[in-house]
Amino acid sequence: MANIRSAKKRTRQTITRTAVNRVRKSRLHTYLRKVEEAISSGDKKAAQAAFRAAQPELMRGVHNKIVHKSAMARKLSRFSARIKKL
Repeated sequence: MANIRSAKKRTRQTITRTAVNRVRKSRLHTYLRKVEEAISSGDKKAAQAAFRAAQPELMRGVHNKIVHKSAMARKLSRFSARIKKL
């Protein structure tokens, strides 16, 4: 257990930040799942709509440093290719 005041503060900040990041990551996974389900259903228009709705959220995740920029670019690129293939 921390005894120094700054260490106690750091512990409080970590708990808060962890909770916020967990919510943000869950939100990202929800959008990814919606796009995945739309693609697997075979409906191109629904997949495009889900993809368009997901893009700003996913880039917000990059901005908040929940996911690395390259990883998200790769995911978006692969989703785009799969939607074009429908």
